[in-house]
Amino acid sequence: MDKELDRTDREILRLLAADASLSLGEIAARVGLTQTPCWKRIRRLEQDGVITGRVAVLDPGKVGLPVSVFVAVETADHSSDWLARFAEVVRATPEIVDAWRMSGDVDYLLHVVVPDIAAYDTFYRTLIAALPLRNVTSRFAMERMKAGPLPIPAAA
Repeated sequence: MDKELDRTDREILRLLAADASLSLGEIAARVGLTQTPCWKRIRRLEQDGVITGRVAVLDPGKVGLPVSVFVAVETADHSSDWLARFAEVVRATPEIVDAWRMSGDVDYLLHVVVPDIAAYDTFYRTLIAALPLRNVTSRFAMERMKAGPLPIPAAA
């Protein structure tokens, strides 16, 4: 990133993170800018990779994906070849909506969404057949208690 985020950049980010459907005019008015400088800031934040995309947040249950599973993956193989293969499996599997490489006793944590337990079983069988894994532990979510935007800190 070429430039440190100032108060106005951070306020633009807070607004977009809470509601990406806001119009340019609404964002500009709320941060005290006219539309052109506001648009230039948003464009710079996109080009710098601070804004990586804009999405609609969907209700999983209302689109037929009510089952959320957090899958902890442990591997005995930490080679670059294994990691490249695992990363490709993650990218190619639409049921995996988030994936993290972890520290500690779990190597990877996957957030998987599926329509039902049978679909999860199919996902699980496909995952364990794709490459060698030491252990896979599944935790089924009972209720999503919070989903929110990043807590963007104030400028220094």
